[in-house]
Amino acid sequence: MDALINQTFDEIQIGSTVTFPHRLTKMEVDALAFVSGETDAFQVEASNGIPREAFAEAVAGEALISALLKRRLPGPGTTILAQDLNFCGKLQTGDEVVGKVTARKKSREDKQIVFECLLTRGQETIVQGTVTVSAPSARIRYDNIATPEIILRRNDAFRNILKRCYAIPPVSCAIVHPCDRDSLLGPIEAAKRGLIVPTLVGPENKIRAVAEAEGVDISPYCIVSTEYSHESAQRAVAMVRAGELESLMKGSLHTDELMGAVVPSATGLRTSRRISHVFVLDVPAYPRLLLVTDAAINVTPTAKEKADIAQNAIDLAHVLGIEVPRVAILAAVETVNPDMQSTIDAAMLCKMADRGQIAGGILDGPLAFDNAISEEAARIKKILSPVAGKADILLVPDLEAGNILAKQLQYLAGAESAGIVLGTRVPIVLTSRADTVRTRLVSTAVMKLLAHAKRGENASGKREVAHAA
Repeated sequence: MDALINQTFDEIQIGSTVTFPHRLTKMEVDALAFVSGETDAFQVEASNGIPREAFAEAVAGEALISALLKRRLPGPGTTILAQDLNFCGKLQTGDEVVGKVTARKKSREDKQIVFECLLTRGQETIVQGTVTVSAPSARIRYDNIATPEIILRRNDAFRNILKRCYAIPPVSCAIVHPCDRDSLLGPIEAAKRGLIVPTLVGPENKIRAVAEAEGVDISPYCIVSTEYSHESAQRAVAMVRAGELESLMKGSLHTDELMGAVVPSATGLRTSRRISHVFVLDVPAYPRLLLVTDAAINVTPTAKEKADIAQNAIDLAHVLGIEVPRVAILAAVETVNPDMQSTIDAAMLCKMADRGQIAGGILDGPLAFDNAISEEAARIKKILSPVAGKADILLVPDLEAGNILAKQLQYLAGAESAGIVLGTRVPIVLTSRADTVRTRLVSTAVMKLLAHAKRGENASGKREVAHAA
């Protein structure tokens, strides 16, 4: 959910421009098809001979230009009066485009502005032309604006996360080697929304070249120049160790390069806890947040390592507002089988929780996936458990199972995701090139909540020390 604030007719000058990058999602294509009436389940051809999905994509360019005018410049209160647009190419789901509108002519008599409009995909022009609008004369602010993804969802578990973040101060964050479009524009957008205060760590000439190519002003942000990606990772980690920064975000370097600087005990960011990763998922068909761990770092964790992975996830759940998270320890079956290590690990973890070695949540396992998330499946199999069917956290047997599960939920069930690394001195966001803007923002928001919680822990520790003295 965004807050949108317009620019009035008097504020807009000739030459005023707004540029906005966007990735066309399947959800948006479905929304356009729904609005256009082309909702045949078998995707029969529309009246103009274009298949339903292609028909939706054909109008996507016009819709994106319209959204840019009505949301960004002039923004809320804008009425589109006329348009003269040329469509030079076809959009497809997954395309990364950049929309740009520039004020070219103003008419004070009727408060009309003519905008030059451009939509590009890389170097290719998709839409080009002009649109005449009636610009608003008064300030308008809209809160809680829904995106197509939210409109078509049964729930929006990420809304509260973003809402909580906007109420607390931004946290300082090292953006490690932001040397391509996605890794630079993502954190800049997060900075504009008050989530972070970024420090760009990487080759300054490359960072500035990307910013210039994308038309982004990075003058408000500090740049710490390095020569190569390994140095970027090491420099960022050193700044965190020195207390200069509160969080890290992966840029265009490989994950192994970043984690290679994070993991060493002497120079990295390790704690006594095992480092692990959590996918925070908002699944349309599931009534609550779903955390999946570990699907990115620990390949074949032992029972001892899984205990740390579980504790990391429980601590994150507390920060996200889940008071007593239910942890389902997944396996292929729901009974302990001596020939299946995952079931033995599950039994051990449950007993460790009974003895207080894992605290703050309710653990049960082994549980098959269906029993963990479906109360009906658990009832049919006569599984009596406070966790079955109501899991908040899915603790997977190994990285392969977790990664497949998380990706299936995203690409087959329409789940939105955020990813965060835990068990380190500061939270770390690991981004992917396939991440949407919303995914990047929510991942940053989760990181911000964790960093803010750590601020509170540090302040509390200082107060206790001062009191003892």
